[in-house]
Amino acid sequence: MTKYRRASRAARVLLPGAVAVALLAGCAQGSGGAASAADSTSPAGATPITGGPSDGSSGTVTPAPTGRPAPGTLLVGDFGSDTVTFVDPARGAIGSVKVGTAPYGLVVGTDGRAWVATAEGVAVVDTTTRQRLALIPYETDAGPVTTGEYRGGGMGIALAPDGRRVYVGVNVPGGNGTLEVIDTASLRVTDTVPVGRRPFDVDVSGDGSEVYATNHDSFDVTIVTAGTLEPRRVEVAPYGTEGGLGSWLKPHYTAVRPSDGKLLLPFEGERLAVVDPRTGRTTIEPMTANTHQHGATVTADGTLLTVGTGPIDPSEDRGPSLTVRTPGGAERVYPLEGPHETVAVSKDGRTAYVSGGFTRDGYWDGLSIVDLDTGDTRRLEAGSRPLGVVVL
Repeated sequence: MTKYRRASRAARVLLPGAVAVALLAGCAQGSGGAASAADSTSPAGATPITGGPSDGSSGTVTPAPTGRPAPGTLLVGDFGSDTVTFVDPARGAIGSVKVGTAPYGLVVGTDGRAWVATAEGVAVVDTTTRQRLALIPYETDAGPVTTGEYRGGGMGIALAPDGRRVYVGVNVPGGNGTLEVIDTASLRVTDTVPVGRRPFDVDVSGDGSEVYATNHDSFDVTIVTAGTLEPRRVEVAPYGTEGGLGSWLKPHYTAVRPSDGKLLLPFEGERLAVVDPRTGRTTIEPMTANTHQHGATVTADGTLLTVGTGPIDPSEDRGPSLTVRTPGGAERVYPLEGPHETVAVSKDGRTAYVSGGFTRDGYWDGLSIVDLDTGDTRRLEAGSRPLGVVVL
């Protein structure tokens, strides 16, 4: 049986009053400035970082140290506990911050502020003071705030290269989503753009001129011109669209290739869809992992890393894995224990951090850490159903 046949089966912000003047003044130039380790005073009314379990279980809670995180510290979004967790790759979790219901994607700017897409709004977290500075509600009506795989609210999120805008894909259950544009100085939603259904991922071109919303349930990518906010749809369906919402063969995450700006979308460990955003044309290249693929990222030299969550059909497909694909198309596949969702890479490109949260059942509370030189993999318990992961 082929995979194709199987497819059948308004600008408001919740901001502590004492923080507003200082925060907005300090952000007047966008998020391009560097955060100072001296800026560690806890803002009045902000949610402080706490140590201990982030899943609501009992245990001793110890405040984590403030100050700029050590290089290589990880930040993960805990879909299962409404927090983000700071993780030392050698020791595990070192503290968490409450951000909002069911956080999904996250991104961190050069100023040390993290932007987290939750079901309620975009949380702004200072990674130096370990405080939630603000929660920016969506302009889009995404329905009641809920949890779970199909919850409404923010999913993919990205930051413009100049740090002046954040773009977040907002899922509207049962309908098309939106791309909301946030001004990082005023902390307000300034524009809303229609996109497709369930915008799993949001990416920005290297020069900031285009934004790409990858829409899982409508088999497409919405390409948005940043200057005019004009959207256009490009279908990305290398297996076709048979099965509609019930199909497994839909796009999940996109990586933007640095060398030419083309979009890389992995499917099933069998096909890599390479989309030229200028022409809308898609070419297909073979892949080798033979597993249902989700998260994807690309390094500066064009190496693609993508997460295999496991088989659609256990009798035909292989288990969870991490594929590392060179710019020339050679692949190395690293087996993983259990489903995972997204991947980040260390600054030196030698270590991959793969989140164990997974959007479906089968997730676990931790990360797999893969040595890309030796292939050695170890599991590190950290967070609660972690989905997004970034290296600070």
